[in-house]
Amino acid sequence: MEGATLSDAGLTNSYFSSSFIGVNGFGSPAESKYSMMQRMTTSSSSPSLLNDGAKNFSHSAHDPVNSPTSSLFSDFGALSISQRRKAPNPAASEFIPKGAPRMATMTQSTAQAFPSPLFPHPGLSSSTAAALAPGMSLSAGSSPLHSPKITPHTSPAPRRRSHTPNPANYMVPTTASDQGTHIIQKETVGGTTYFYTDNTPAPMAGMVFPTYHIYPPTAPHVAYMQPKANAPSFFMADELRQELINRHLITMAQIDHSENPDVPSEVDSYHSLFPLEPLPPPNRMQKTSNFSYITSCYKAVNSKDDLPYCLRRIHGFRLVNTKCMMLVDMWKKIQHSNSVTLREVFTTKAFGDHSLVFSYDFHAGAETMFSRHFNDPAADSYFTKRKWGQHEPPPPRQHAGLLPESLIWAYIVQLSSALRTIHTAGLACRVMDPSKILITGKTRLRVNCVGVFDVLTFDNSQTNHLALMPQYQQADLVSLGKVVLALACNSLAGIQRENLQKAMELVSINYSSDLKNLILYLLTEQSRLRSVNDIMPMIGARFYTQLDASQMRNDVIEEDLAKEVQNGRLFRLLAKLGTINERPEFQKDPTWSETGDRYLLKLFRDHLFHQVTEAGTPWIDLSHIVSCLNKLDAGVPEKISLVSRDEKSVLVVTYSDLKRCFDSTFQELQAAASGSL
Repeated sequence: MEGATLSDAGLTNSYFSSSFIGVNGFGSPAESKYSMMQRMTTSSSSPSLLNDGAKNFSHSAHDPVNSPTSSLFSDFGALSISQRRKAPNPAASEFIPKGAPRMATMTQSTAQAFPSPLFPHPGLSSSTAAALAPGMSLSAGSSPLHSPKITPHTSPAPRRRSHTPNPANYMVPTTASDQGTHIIQKETVGGTTYFYTDNTPAPMAGMVFPTYHIYPPTAPHVAYMQPKANAPSFFMADELRQELINRHLITMAQIDHSENPDVPSEVDSYHSLFPLEPLPPPNRMQKTSNFSYITSCYKAVNSKDDLPYCLRRIHGFRLVNTKCMMLVDMWKKIQHSNSVTLREVFTTKAFGDHSLVFSYDFHAGAETMFSRHFNDPAADSYFTKRKWGQHEPPPPRQHAGLLPESLIWAYIVQLSSALRTIHTAGLACRVMDPSKILITGKTRLRVNCVGVFDVLTFDNSQTNHLALMPQYQQADLVSLGKVVLALACNSLAGIQRENLQKAMELVSINYSSDLKNLILYLLTEQSRLRSVNDIMPMIGARFYTQLDASQMRNDVIEEDLAKEVQNGRLFRLLAKLGTINERPEFQKDPTWSETGDRYLLKLFRDHLFHQVTEAGTPWIDLSHIVSCLNKLDAGVPEKISLVSRDEKSVLVVTYSDLKRCFDSTFQELQAAASGSL
């Protein structure tokens, strides 16, 4: 985790800060920045990002390097506090402007403090602001003089401290005459008088927006993609969750070195090696049909960046010349979504011999095209020779032994896209084989083991090491035709020379003429050099079908991500609450968690989790827990009844009161943990 490199204080701030983005669901970047800034600077009951460690942050003493939140608040350092909520000036005992004209002048001069790209909407560009006084904290409602905080239910003008930008700002046009008619309000708190201008437009009739987090329903363009379930789901789809869990398990898998002594603990800068392929006994190790060398594959972690990589080891290969690294450097520059990126090549004796190791990006959970589609021996029955008197079986059909044509075209688009990028870079793939094509998910392809042949077959006697690349590129197109024909026949036996005519007849019966013509173009001799761009007219509009399917898949994943976007924030709230409730002792006070503000939080914990029905059975409702936590995080003025466990006391408080108790109590714990208390 990234928190491993932070200090204790930084770890607490980064993992307990409330990332509160858009309480009412306004989604544009400008609106989310504006609402976040307004809540941080104008609302004492709003969920503050700095309430976890806000006491240490000031405009003058902020350390932009060591602070874990420096990237967020560097943008706010030059911003201004909203004009609608002013705090006392530390340098003066009383903040009283001399007259309205001076306030209007100050408003006009400080309105330019906001960057123009932050407010593209004309209704937002007229927001008034005042500069942050030196020594003041950006923590909501706090000041160096520790003046009493104002909560929304006690303020004479709660509308001016809305938790979000008033939605009317987006619909009510602001004219010049409206800007000149500001109403000056006066408010006295703790003996200090404050003047402010209330220029908030009145909300339009019939508009009601929530003041706390809610979970909207699934977007319609995603809801109609899949069959509707019996009940709405507020969590990630089980299939996607299981797929991600499997990837995590494979990424974190390790082996027992006592049972695998042949696997070294470290190879160059890599450690924690884990075999991705079963290791055969040493006396039965055979050369692969692709590379003509014995190979093995491992997952390993690079100690330089702590990222997992896939190591392809070539057994017993001695690299005699390093000129081939020129080609390796060319491969390292290729970044494509359908090709596994080569990161580095090195030699090692860690395995007990001279081995050459290729380091690639690791894609957890990937399987080869061979294991996905060509691992069934019965699929070759149509092409195998019959005994005398044995009848020939009927040819297989689509969806009944053969792959659907849409899937084959999806593979063609991805493989041709990878070849196009590789050929444009002046290289050749040379590993277009079902055993070297990885499949992740349902249809995502990646060409694996690129660059291996360039190193293994490197000829030092050649002056131009790229002279044979056009010939290798032609071989890539032939290999692509064989892969497509094998997919169409659903059998590797179909690409054998004696079965080609029978395989093409099978393609003609079951698939379109475009697919047949593409295979014929790739497998037959042409009068001129072929190019991967020549097959684009044969793909035609199917390219758009593949693009549409990819974007629809992206919509589904984004919708699943939206279901989980609030989970981290709610977990931080529960983690904070857990550090407060039932604490045995604090500052040598064993009753600390049972008195004062902590007693209210204890009753609120019981209100969340320990309610019972009229029959005395536990009442468990997840929506009740989520709703109450969201209201606490937002500090809404809604009232709540808290009943003691002996049912002799009933306390009526607002969520804003609970939030004030919650924030102050946790800040007290943080101060004690950091030694500043």
